[in-house]
Amino acid sequence: MDETSTVVRLDKWLWAARFFKTRALARDAVQAGKVHYNGQRSKPGKAVELGATLRIPAGYDIKEIEVLELFDKRRAAPLAQKMYRETAPSMLKRQQNAEARKAQAFHNPRPEHRPDKKQRRELIKFKHQ
Repeated sequence: MDETSTVVRLDKWLWAARFFKTRALARDAVQAGKVHYNGQRSKPGKAVELGATLRIPAGYDIKEIEVLELFDKRRAAPLAQKMYRETAPSMLKRQQNAEARKAQAFHNPRPEHRPDKKQRRELIKFKHQ
């Protein structure tokens, strides 16, 4: 496939690069304004260009990537990862967020099990004081 003459829709490229499981999910994310193309909201039919920057939600984080290859067919994961490169600030920010989530999970205020009958009575008594 000749990369210079290929016109690939944004939703189709996101699906081919394996950011979304289906094209419909990719289209919905773009229409909802969650995916930014070169810093702006765009439509699912936007033609993707080499070197364009995309901001894509990925779980709790947002990945900022640069487009390196254009393909409209879904490929194996190792090949799909070669279609883009994540920016250094994006990787650093995701790493900091992951560390913050791990630190917060360590101080989880939830108990490991439900209170028994005696503990429930004590909680009720404490709440009504």
